[in-house]
Amino acid sequence: MPDSVRRSPSARRLGSAAAALAGLLLFAYTVRQTGLETVADGFRRIGGAFAVILVLSGLRFAARAWAWVLCTEPPHALRLRDTFPALVGGDALGNLLPLGLFVSEPTKAALVRDRVSLMSALSGIALENLFYTITVAAMIGGGTLVLLSIFDLPAALRVMSLVALVGMTAFLLVALALASGRFRPLTHVVGRLQGLAIAPRALVGRVGKLQTLEERIYTFARRHPSRPGPVLLLEVGYHALGVAEVYLTLSLLAGGVDPTLLGAFLFEVVNRVINVAFKFVPLRLGVDEAGTALLAQVVGYTAALGVTVSLVRKARMLVWTGVGVAFLALRGFRTAPYPMPD
Repeated sequence: MPDSVRRSPSARRLGSAAAALAGLLLFAYTVRQTGLETVADGFRRIGGAFAVILVLSGLRFAARAWAWVLCTEPPHALRLRDTFPALVGGDALGNLLPLGLFVSEPTKAALVRDRVSLMSALSGIALENLFYTITVAAMIGGGTLVLLSIFDLPAALRVMSLVALVGMTAFLLVALALASGRFRPLTHVVGRLQGLAIAPRALVGRVGKLQTLEERIYTFARRHPSRPGPVLLLEVGYHALGVAEVYLTLSLLAGGVDPTLLGAFLFEVVNRVINVAFKFVPLRLGVDEAGTALLAQVVGYTAALGVTVSLVRKARMLVWTGVGVAFLALRGFRTAPYPMPD
């Protein structure tokens, strides 16, 4: 079916553009319903504290960047000053481009090729993502349990929460199984495709490298037992800083209503859910505002406050996206390949 194959890139671009347009329309509708004056008043309340929010989000990047350093295979070595700009730069592409996930992770690896081999960079960033995924799944699962057990949810939201809980539990089990090093899904799939004689030629030619990459990732914990603990603590720290950021934002915006750590935790859980489910929407336009407004009403705040919280987060994201683009311009185009072979 050569015609359909030729059309597939255009179809993907059309789907990405449609997702971006739908997000933009939802964003405009949500902000209009909230009221521009309400949003402007919220930003006035934030004031100079926005700098503190930026610092907290910068520390979050630093936590994951440090985790990546610890996930790098010895004797190769990365430093925080290598991984931090690479992480921020890759994240900027992921925020700006539809389906940016497929661009951001390879970009992060490419940006450190002046320090380590591409294989080492790819295995390190893949391993860090695996540990991050474990903590995200645990956080979403825990937050969903809290929502189901404490709050009176509308029927539709309760069903969605149950589905999310089942999905995150399964996801967590799979991620833990992969981290244990007992499974090689990529090797298994490629082997089956080769057995059926339908494996793409380009994939067959890279089977050895793919198997090496998979071996490095899934046996890392067994070969370096002292590292998974600190990496997981850094990933948990990433989420804790997110909760602190939301708590500060709510403290400045909520007026006479005192925020709680539980409420801030649930806001951050919803933010993680939106990031996972709507990564294909640039900057999560619209869905972030709508989802945060819905949660705000569930936990006792106004929808307007939820929208303003998400817009403050969006402003923070845009600042760091600008920093990431600057990193890409200053560093990315001058990155030389690591001279030593894998």
